[in-house]
Amino acid sequence: MSMLLSLMLLATAEVPKADRPNVVLINVDDLGINDLGCYGRKDQSTPHLDGLAKQGMRFTSAYVAQPICSPSRAALMTGKHPARLHLTTFLPGRPDTQAQRLLHPTIRQQLPLEELTLGELFGKAGYRTGCIGKWHLGGKGFLPNDQGFDVVFTGRANTVPSATEGGKGEYELTRTAMQFVEENRERPFLLYLAHNTPHIPLAAKSELLEKNKNSFNPLYAAVIETLDDTIGLLLSKLDELKLNDRTIVIFISDNGGLHVPEGKEDPPTHNTPFRAGKGFVYEGGTRVPLLVRWPGKIKAGTVVHTPVVNTDLLPTLAELTGLAVPEGLDGQSFAPLLLGKGEPKPRPLFWHFPHYNNQGGRPAGAVREGEYKLVTHYDDDSVELYNLARDPGETTNLADKEPKRAQAMLQQLRDWRKAIHAQENKPNPNVDETLYRQLYVEVDVSKLQPDKTAAAMTPRLAAWRKLMNQVAAQPKKNKR
Repeated sequence: MSMLLSLMLLATAEVPKADRPNVVLINVDDLGINDLGCYGRKDQSTPHLDGLAKQGMRFTSAYVAQPICSPSRAALMTGKHPARLHLTTFLPGRPDTQAQRLLHPTIRQQLPLEELTLGELFGKAGYRTGCIGKWHLGGKGFLPNDQGFDVVFTGRANTVPSATEGGKGEYELTRTAMQFVEENRERPFLLYLAHNTPHIPLAAKSELLEKNKNSFNPLYAAVIETLDDTIGLLLSKLDELKLNDRTIVIFISDNGGLHVPEGKEDPPTHNTPFRAGKGFVYEGGTRVPLLVRWPGKIKAGTVVHTPVVNTDLLPTLAELTGLAVPEGLDGQSFAPLLLGKGEPKPRPLFWHFPHYNNQGGRPAGAVREGEYKLVTHYDDDSVELYNLARDPGETTNLADKEPKRAQAMLQQLRDWRKAIHAQENKPNPNVDETLYRQLYVEVDVSKLQPDKTAAAMTPRLAAWRKLMNQVAAQPKKNKR
């Protein structure tokens, strides 16, 4: 056992187990900031999640550390930035292609065992720990049971909708989560429930498709309604077992919603009023729903605009449950904010995403400080500066009007990358500039505006999508 863990256990031994609250952390897959009724969506039904928001605290400026799955999950699990972990895109990652001006860095293929995870933190403190659903942080030797979780159930990412199941294995995962809660109701537990919903491919019951036929994307709306129903079942189980008052419930997404067609799907959603979506460091890719409930501790119906990020969840949960907050984290606890005892210390938020991706994103970095956000693309050294208070959609670039601020924030981002030993890109000697321009310049999907329906958008993006798929399917082997 490391000295850090030893010191941590000594500190937590002072808190009686009976006084520690349970934790239910629900992490969903590709749900956008605009997908829930409590965030203003009108054409999708989410009554149980809207109810959760009314019972607790809803964040309007909650972020993820990376706009794509695996690195976002690594940040949540460790409280450390993906760039520090050298795990900056989905696993196993996308091969380099001729359409890239820059080569991808070689990332780690798993969350390192030496990192302290939520499962290990709570397990060492006497909690029963369960990981139900998607992991996506490594294979054999690096699975949840290797990273501190006592009970592990992966479930199925895709299922045939039926009377007892949805299209993403939602009900099987929920039944397993409910069983875990019931079996551990007499002791403190940490439940990490990671739904595969609403990641493509999508499927839902035919009656829900008919019910949601007037939605932007009827299939997506049906999948969201299914997810909401399963959340309601789990919340009802906590209520039935009289665990509400001693259970912290957190609901968050791993990244923004997918706003372009991918696979055989029409664009699943849009992140209005925010720009772009999954795979982009713009607000639509990094800003996500976050709901937190703890009856009697967190004031019901509270709406908070303070920026927080999912790297903050580990230190926040440690503080809320009376555990010692580990040192060396990138995240900071916002427990006082949840408990109405004050705002967290202001700090800049950083992103480093040195990858091209299937959604049309390019290697980029970003920093938010106060109401200002800077975005830079590494393959053309472009610099964009936005005032999010006046321009949440990131439409008006202020870099030329405020060059001193832009340069200072750009240098701040560069200094941060250097300080955490972030991996950088190298030039691609085999780049095809024609392909690059076709995919990233002539069509800039970060500026895509939604039509009335998702189906109406797919035809005008068909040529771009086809070329992106062709390029990704036939990667060029580059010398590194």
